[in-house]
Amino acid sequence: MQFDPSASGGHMARPFYSHLYFQVLLAIAAGAILGHFWPSIGEAMKPLGDGFIKLVKMIITPVIFITIVTGLAGMTSLRGVGSVVGKAFAYFLFFSTLALILGMIVANIVQPGAGMNIDPASLDASKITTYTEKAHETTLTGFVLDIIPTTMTSAFVDGNILQVLFVAILFGISLILIGDKAKPVITLFESAGAAIFRMVDILMKAAPVGAFGAFAFTIGKYGIGSIVNLAALVGTFYLTSLLFVVVILGTVCWLNGFSIFRLISYLKAELLLVLGTSSSESALPSLMEKMEKAGCRRSVVGLVVPTGYSFNLDGTNIYMTLAALFIAQATNIDLSLQDQILLLLVAMLSSKGAAGVTGAGFITLAATLSVVPSVPVAGMAIILGVDRFMSECRSLTNFIGNAVATIVVSRWEGALDRDRLEAALGGRSSGNVRPVTTLGAAPAGLNLGEASTD
Repeated sequence: MQFDPSASGGHMARPFYSHLYFQVLLAIAAGAILGHFWPSIGEAMKPLGDGFIKLVKMIITPVIFITIVTGLAGMTSLRGVGSVVGKAFAYFLFFSTLALILGMIVANIVQPGAGMNIDPASLDASKITTYTEKAHETTLTGFVLDIIPTTMTSAFVDGNILQVLFVAILFGISLILIGDKAKPVITLFESAGAAIFRMVDILMKAAPVGAFGAFAFTIGKYGIGSIVNLAALVGTFYLTSLLFVVVILGTVCWLNGFSIFRLISYLKAELLLVLGTSSSESALPSLMEKMEKAGCRRSVVGLVVPTGYSFNLDGTNIYMTLAALFIAQATNIDLSLQDQILLLLVAMLSSKGAAGVTGAGFITLAATLSVVPSVPVAGMAIILGVDRFMSECRSLTNFIGNAVATIVVSRWEGALDRDRLEAALGGRSSGNVRPVTTLGAAPAGLNLGEASTD
């Protein structure tokens, strides 16, 4: 996301090395080389990755709040808000459950843990104590109550996405209800949005540095060879996620008139950033911006993307059932159909309860296994060493799933500009400039600044 002087006049081709996706890809490769040949130096690069993720998290809450408030303010009635939320959650529930079922089916067919013959009593449960403690803290009731912030401002201080979403929706609805009196407030937020998204553009220039540091640390600490013993699980998970994205989400895209491959190409810079940092949150502001540029109405983007980050975790759901059955197979525990159905039902709830927590996939798995007594929670120690390598795939699948959900819900809602979608996914420009903010579909029709995007 770099400023391109040619954006406002003509269509000069930018050199390949100036694109964000190339810079991130080069940084990942450099990080892998450093971590492999000089592990100690690679591990020391961890602050670079952590620092970039902190920079992005710093901007996430104002991005979500401003996008949702200005988006909702542009709606004429509360019925529109309920319609978007209802369709989004229907989509989330169906495809999240489908992801859980797919992981379970693949685990039963491939049986990646068969033959390991590990005695559960020999496992060192102390390695996963931190995760199991966090899992016990994330009950469903506690999760629901935690959506309500202690104060209106504490949601922004704590950086809890769902709390910010809750406050933003209430504030946006209030603006709808007061009518014309809200216009000065809306104008203020639209102007603030211009500055916030310009800040996003500035911060994204540091993405290659963050990806380099995070990947160098991963390879330096865990080593490429650390995944050899559990390659069956890692490989099965990656192939299952690929199957879900290409076949299931690909079919959804085809039925809704666009290509999953073109969408992936359109989001390549963000996907490489997610790969490098192992965090889909690192690309959340860019995803919201690009979804609006692709013709999705701002109000839909503001509601679907943030809620999807907590309720539409396709990659995490595939991982949960696949990893749970892998542990059962590795410890020679035969799960009946009834046990597996119980596991599925618990996973449907716990996958929502630990959303947004650092290391959420592993914590969610601990929460699920603690409720299903047939599979030992200590068995998670088996996969602890390779979980870091699977987190990239979880994040990538979650990210793509939320991009697809945003476009599909926009189409269902009649809030999708097909011409802009075709222009974005086809690699063509729908105009000489794009708004610096995500105000592409703003009711006020603002065009605040000019810049190019990767």
